[in-house]
Amino acid sequence: MSRQFFIWFFGLIFSACIPSMQAWGQTMTLHDCMEYAISNSTKVRIQQAATGDAQIARRDAALALFTPQITAQTYAYYNFGRSIDPQTNIYFNTTSFHNNYGVSAGYDLFDGFNAVNNYKISKTGMLIADSQEKQVEADICLAVMEAFYNVVYYKRLVDVYEEQVEAAQQSLAKARRQEELGQKGHADVIEMEADLAGRQYDLTNTYNMYRDQTMVLADLMFWPMEDELQIDTSMPAWRLDPVAGEAVVDFALDNNPEVQIASMQALNARRELSTAKWQVLPSVGVYAGWNTSYYSYEGSATASFPDQFRNNSGEYVQLSISIPIWNRLGKQSNISRKQHAYDKAAAQLDQKRRDVESEVRRAIQDRDGAATAYQQAQRKAEVQQEAYSLNLKKLEQGLISPLEFQTANNNYLKARADEMNSLFKYLIKQAVVRYYNGVEYINQ
Repeated sequence: MSRQFFIWFFGLIFSACIPSMQAWGQTMTLHDCMEYAISNSTKVRIQQAATGDAQIARRDAALALFTPQITAQTYAYYNFGRSIDPQTNIYFNTTSFHNNYGVSAGYDLFDGFNAVNNYKISKTGMLIADSQEKQVEADICLAVMEAFYNVVYYKRLVDVYEEQVEAAQQSLAKARRQEELGQKGHADVIEMEADLAGRQYDLTNTYNMYRDQTMVLADLMFWPMEDELQIDTSMPAWRLDPVAGEAVVDFALDNNPEVQIASMQALNARRELSTAKWQVLPSVGVYAGWNTSYYSYEGSATASFPDQFRNNSGEYVQLSISIPIWNRLGKQSNISRKQHAYDKAAAQLDQKRRDVESEVRRAIQDRDGAATAYQQAQRKAEVQQEAYSLNLKKLEQGLISPLEFQTANNNYLKARADEMNSLFKYLIKQAVVRYYNGVEYINQ
């Protein structure tokens, strides 16, 4: 029975490990890369620690507002030499032992709304931390998206160059055979060899760029260095996504995390200024406590510890009012500093709203421009592909020189590269506009 249990137990562990192992070996989509980057990013972990601090600050502020301060104390000491007999109030020289116990509680009835405002500030600070975490995740997703599309772009370009190299090798082999038959001259063969060498050089450079961008993407994702990153390099679908510009601007100014953070920071600065102004008023507190004591003297009879503990006990209730009169203008200086902090936060909010509005309008303009550019590049690539096919047939028939074909081929390659580049630019700009319109990058 125990052997079967261990077999079942380890089999369960192994089966649980299979999905994660498969996830490492599978082809990663853009969504997978974003999700992995967020799950493993050190920036997210740092921000999550800051969010934890904000939660603790909110808890401490709530306890300070709704609960009293409670303390308990005790002390014991020996006194050698002259002391006062608590029964007769007469000085005498002897060794004595003193032991005291006490419990006290205090609550501020009015402290210039310091506890109330601190609680409100801590709640807003929690919202700020959440917004900052969302902003960090958005920045990571956008960076991963750009790197991902760069990898796809160079991988697709590598595929194009590989096709070109293969076609050039076939044409060169055919030309060499024609040279042997006397149908082509040696100069034509040399030009085709030079063309093949040039394409192989371009293929090598493009492949190196592909590997470099893959490493950039892996670094952004915090991907294990010892594992190979495999991504889905299929061409994404083209889709025009028109949206009203003013609606996006209005939504972003109300819901964008950067604007929300700046707005809540200005709100907290105003609350801190209000707290500083209220501190010039008196503060009121109520306190209550209980204490007892025990003492003994060398050479004299004293009551037992239980009797003294009971008989020496006492309670008290205290109401205190603290009136600030002169503290070297400390409160006035604090008010001035808080006023400057509020003015700064308000100006930063205005600047952030201006920046976000400009970014949204620029993103919409860039997206529309990228859409037009892609449509034109797509048409250009179709025409150049047709021209390339015709020139390839002419080259095989000897109707054009290898130099003329190389020119046509370069135009075709440039058109293909421009088409892919313009498509990826449009996809990124489109994602930015959607993000400002409330759709997170990872949900697109």
